[in-house]
Amino acid sequence: MSFQSGLTSSQADLPAPSLKRRMACWLYEGLLLFAVIFIAGYLFSSLSQTRYALDNRHGLQAFIFLILAIYFTWFWHKGQTLAMKTWQIRVVDIHGLPLTQQRAFIRFLLSWIWFIPPLIVSNFFSYSGLSSLLVLMLWIWVWALLSKLQKLDHFWHDVWAGTRLVRTESQLSDDLNHEHAKKSQ
Repeated sequence: MSFQSGLTSSQADLPAPSLKRRMACWLYEGLLLFAVIFIAGYLFSSLSQTRYALDNRHGLQAFIFLILAIYFTWFWHKGQTLAMKTWQIRVVDIHGLPLTQQRAFIRFLLSWIWFIPPLIVSNFFSYSGLSSLLVLMLWIWVWALLSKLQKLDHFWHDVWAGTRLVRTESQLSDDLNHEHAKKSQ
C-alpha cells in the first residue's frame, strides 16, 4: 500500500459505483453545497456591503464559482468530498492514483457540463424558472444515462478529464458480504 495514495494496487482495477449510488452521492453533494454557497454569499455580501440581491450579481457569481473551484479541487485532490465519503466513492485518475490539483481542477471545469447546456437552452428560449428547472432535470437524467454508453460506465466528463469514480474497499467488502449472504440462503 502506498502511503501517498492510500490505495492498494488492486484499487486501480475497481469498477465504477452503480449509477444509482453515484446519483445519490450527487444529490447529497447538492444538499451540502447549499450551505457552502449560502456562507459564501453571506461572506461576499458582507465584504462588498451589497444591500440588494441583484447588485454585484456578476461579482457574486464569480466569487461563488471561485469558492466551488477551491472546494472541489481541494477535496478531489484528497480523494473524496464529504458526500463521496458518505456514499463510499473515491475519485482517482485512470491509473487509480490520487488526482493532482491540476487534474482535479480540470475535472471541476468539465463537470459544469451537468449545468451549462440546459442553462444555455433556457436562456436561448427565455424559459421561466419552472421550465428552466424541467430542462435542467431532463438534461441531468440524460447526461447520467449517457454514462451507460461508456465502456467502463464512467461519466463522460470523467473520461475527458482522465479521472474515474471507484468504490472504496469497505463498500466492495460490504457488496461481497451481501452477495455471499444471498448465495447461502
